[in-house]
Amino acid sequence: QVQLVESGGGLVQAGGSLTLSCTASGVNNPYVMSWYRQAPGKSREVVATMTRTGTSTYANFAEGRFTISRDNNRNTVSLQMHDLKPEDTAVYYCSLRQTALRNPNWGQGTQVTVSS
Repeated sequence: QVQLVESGGGLVQAGGSLTLSCTASGVNNPYVMSWYRQAPGKSREVVATMTRTGTSTYANFAEGRFTISRDNNRNTVSLQMHDLKPEDTAVYYCSLRQTALRNPNWGQGTQVTVSS
């Protein structure tokens, strides 16, 4: 059974930084690991993804401020976030796909709140 556990969320002032971490169990070196977020009243949106070979992609709002990284040996993925803005306030979810065709697995989410 695949499980993902996120940590690292919290309250930070605008301009500050946070690092989110996610540990996956019940899976071995998944095809892609990602971070999504969902703000109140909005749809869930992708923040950043990284394949097992290290190819990363970012949403426009994350480019230049957020950095995704993963440790394939430990099945972990992290998201470093800098220069945070109030509009970054959301629940952040870790996700993975074991293969390109499998449905994604999700963590429970971690709240990030950025105060102005």
